[in-house]
Amino acid sequence: MREIFEDNIPIEPLDPTETAKRGLNAPRRARFYTSAGVAEVDGHFAVQLDGKSVRTPAKRLLTAPSRELAQAIAAEWDAQVDHIEPGKMPLTRLANSTIDGVAQTPQPVADEIAKYLGSDLVFYRAGSPDGLVVRQAKHWDPIVAFARDTLGARFVLTEGVIYIAQPEPALTAARAAIPSEPWRLGALSLITTLTGSALIALAMAQGVLSDEAAWMAAHVDEDWNISQWGTDDQATARRAGRFLDLQAAATVLRLLP
Repeated sequence: MREIFEDNIPIEPLDPTETAKRGLNAPRRARFYTSAGVAEVDGHFAVQLDGKSVRTPAKRLLTAPSRELAQAIAAEWDAQVDHIEPGKMPLTRLANSTIDGVAQTPQPVADEIAKYLGSDLVFYRAGSPDGLVVRQAKHWDPIVAFARDTLGARFVLTEGVIYIAQPEPALTAARAAIPSEPWRLGALSLITTLTGSALIALAMAQGVLSDEAAWMAAHVDEDWNISQWGTDDQATARRAGRFLDLQAAATVLRLLP
């Protein structure tokens, strides 16, 4: 039973296309438990299957800092039907990543988020066409204003994609907002990676952006291109899977104590 927990629940979020490929080459694990639940263990809340605790890939207990968050993770296990499908368990994957990775070495994670601040998505604006310019301003200007008014970080915007150095006081102020608590840090890291913007992630972490608004802000350029040229099923499926990961991060932020 242990190998179910150690080998089959990936630490990092999986691309839905990659998940599908793996599913073609490896047998799926049948659901072996009747129910999933939560029990308090040493001040944390452990996910349990038929009363037995779940382990992360590194053999640590799968626990959460709040009962509500642990219940949300357990609900993913309860939602499995005939087989356990890790691709449909974004909260479990994020929990594993946080427990086995972020909590053990938080500083490199924070440093990686900080790197995004130097060339954040929302700084680089199009000069044309007008429709794209308007969309970028609509979704990105409030995020820049959040950085200025809430974080005290005055960033510089530019037209085009050529790198522009940001003022060190702005970078310092924004870096100070990166959380140190592992679960918040893990959620922030995932959002930053998914959106390409540390500022979008910080705005979500502080309740300024909903997950839907953050997703729209992260995909302004892509949505513009789709409106002009359309998309394909594979890209649509991949994007839907990534949005589930973003929603998992939003759930963590919402349910932390």
